[in-house]
Amino acid sequence: MIPEIAIIGHPNEGKSSVLSTLAEDDTVRISPFPGETRRCRTFPIVIDNREIMRFTDTPGFQNPARLLAELRRSGETGPAGLRHLVELTASQLEFREDHELLQPLVRGAGVIYVVDGSRPLRQIDKAEMELLRLIGRPRMAVINCKRNEQGFLQAWKDELGQHFNSWRLFNAHRATYAERIDLLTALQAIDQDWQPVLAEVVRTFQQDWQQRCRRSAEIICSLLTEILSLQLTHQCRPQDDEEMLRTRLLERYGGAVAQAEKKAQQQIRTLFKHNIFNCELPPHSILHEDLLSERAWQLLGLTRQQLILLGLFSGAAVGAGVDVAALGHGLGLFTALGSAAGVFGALSGRKRLKTGASLLGLRLAGAELHVGPAKDISLMFVLINRELLFFSHIINWAHGRRDYSEQPGKQQHTSPDTFTDTWSAAELRTCHAFFRSARRTVPPSGDDVSEQMENIIVKTLMNISLDTREQR
Repeated sequence: MIPEIAIIGHPNEGKSSVLSTLAEDDTVRISPFPGETRRCRTFPIVIDNREIMRFTDTPGFQNPARLLAELRRSGETGPAGLRHLVELTASQLEFREDHELLQPLVRGAGVIYVVDGSRPLRQIDKAEMELLRLIGRPRMAVINCKRNEQGFLQAWKDELGQHFNSWRLFNAHRATYAERIDLLTALQAIDQDWQPVLAEVVRTFQQDWQQRCRRSAEIICSLLTEILSLQLTHQCRPQDDEEMLRTRLLERYGGAVAQAEKKAQQQIRTLFKHNIFNCELPPHSILHEDLLSERAWQLLGLTRQQLILLGLFSGAAVGAGVDVAALGHGLGLFTALGSAAGVFGALSGRKRLKTGASLLGLRLAGAELHVGPAKDISLMFVLINRELLFFSHIINWAHGRRDYSEQPGKQQHTSPDTFTDTWSAAELRTCHAFFRSARRTVPPSGDDVSEQMENIIVKTLMNISLDTREQR
């Protein structure tokens, strides 16, 4: 059995937006004008080439009060009442849209009834609710507030509670992954016979999301390796202006980095099924900043405590190399000295932020000017936090949303807190090992540091996914 859910309601209540968001399908036609949907259209949910669920968009009710009166006059309810309404609406042209919206119910579909909770409750709304109650299909109500108006909510909740198995607040333009899963989970309660199959649908959704997070982590780690190991060279002639060449080489480097990042972000966007409409970044997003800008490094880079820890790891690695070379006779002295040097080096690197060319490895070697591979691990953390921020934006751009004009003034998070601020010392050690490995042209074989790095990022992506707070 493949469950089908019909999205039903009055015209222009946000039915298509709710469907688009639940189905993660931005091909659903959404219009500000009522009555645009004239025919039912079914959107299958396919995961791993298997259809697990169907959502059906329907025309809005046109004559609910008349249909309710006819149903009461007939004395029929349940399946018999539904058949009576289908026969009645099939014979009269004025009931054409009403006849069309009943077709999924004839097939056995459950109902998500969508209302705009930002407007007052009307008698015609009560007629629609009572009609659906008498037909008797499994049903849930969704309150989709199209405006920021809360004054009518309680009246809606009280009325919906009398006619539906359950109801949910669900903003189709702002719904997160966690909120979509909550709504799908709540659907299990509308009919006991549906519970096992809908529970399987929810599990499949969750597993698919985890796989997408895993694939996103792979894309991010691949991007890190590509950029951290990037090297560019320019031949210098005696008459060349060295400062100009340095500027041009850095511009080439920045262009290559931006192109690689854009490609990775497009792959992530495709993973989360944003294929048609442009997911615009908020006007104040740090993602508008150049990756190599001072502001980006200040907001998305490392905290002072993380710099100290990573400096310890870096210095300890150098010192450990000396100890090994001395067959251990250094008794840890070089490791201690190396750690101290690493700390001071990391902190001085923070102070040299404005001369970032040295942090990227820009240097003159003979008749050649070189940039890369990256010398400073801060670049890796700026990249990680940019991609995590992009991920957060993409997964929280509901598919039923088309632009930001509905809520001007919303600003994306730009405080010094970053997604990596809470990473543990062990996770930072893995980051340090990954950085050392990634900046080499050929990473050592048999090294599992890439898998460890992916696991850290997957965990962070899942935490971002389950965070129902206002988007950063």
